[in-house]
Amino acid sequence: MKRFVYTLLLAGLLMVSGCAEKSQQKATTPTPSKAPAVTEVTVLNPIGPLVFPVAGLAGNKVDTGDLKINLQYWKTGDEAIGLLSAKKADFAVLPVVTGANIHASGMKLTLLGVHEWKVFYLIAAPGNKFDSWQDLKGKQVYIPVGKGSTIDLLLNAGLEKNGLKRDIDTKIVAAEPQEIVTLFKSGKVQYAALPEPFVTLAAQGGQGQIVLDFQKYWAELSGGPERMPIAGLFVKSDFMKKHPAETAQVANSLKTSIEWSKANTDQALTISAKTLPIPAPVMKTALTRLDIYWVDSKACQSEVNNFLAQMQKLYPEGLKKLPGAEFYSK
Repeated sequence: MKRFVYTLLLAGLLMVSGCAEKSQQKATTPTPSKAPAVTEVTVLNPIGPLVFPVAGLAGNKVDTGDLKINLQYWKTGDEAIGLLSAKKADFAVLPVVTGANIHASGMKLTLLGVHEWKVFYLIAAPGNKFDSWQDLKGKQVYIPVGKGSTIDLLLNAGLEKNGLKRDIDTKIVAAEPQEIVTLFKSGKVQYAALPEPFVTLAAQGGQGQIVLDFQKYWAELSGGPERMPIAGLFVKSDFMKKHPAETAQVANSLKTSIEWSKANTDQALTISAKTLPIPAPVMKTALTRLDIYWVDSKACQSEVNNFLAQMQKLYPEGLKKLPGAEFYSK
């Protein structure tokens, strides 16, 4: 009898112990946390030529499903960085070089796709020539934004490759593009490296001429096609991991907006003029010198990587660190 009671007690203790152990395991096993659903996002977009391709989104011409996409426009790279740092947005259309530099600084970004491939030109005021880079010796060249921008790197690459030193042989002056256009028209600027549509604005009426197509110059440097992965759509890497479906929706919506804007030029120009007040005839001329179309990150990764590697090689100060494979969307 004693042996029977002892056996029952032992069995009970084992059961209690087993249950406690399971309970403890259950309590200590972390449950995967599901990120709350996102119904609204903000995309930062530059004021300039890339206002045109987002006209479909700005004018509510694109079906974005259950996700509301707000557009917020930035003028300078520092402004875009500030908004991203302040968590005012998770998406941004940025120059690829700027995106790579932000990524290297610690704010991890992922490139979803590139949609600006041709936009930069060097223009000269009447009486100034550009038969070779040596014609820029002793001159000033105005550029928009400032150090570290794509056009800054390209211009420095051209100067360095042709034996000219920045701010010694050729002075590079940064200013707002609208200001450069005004100065150029008043005869106070001899050379300016600008994106469209500011090239058309500055040169209209015979007040200047295009003397260098930077896309053709890039093709000479790289041995590749006459295009550059200039700007694209970026997302904060953490957001993409938590919200892959919403990230894909934003990318698809931008792609659709680009297609809509190109297919409905007049409507897109009317919508764009609310943000970028440039006459439609000027924009139509500028569009003939712009290449805007969507290419997924995975489809242009090698081209982007080569572009960044070449830029770093030609001007290390403008791009100190190349991004790794994590920079590109899979």
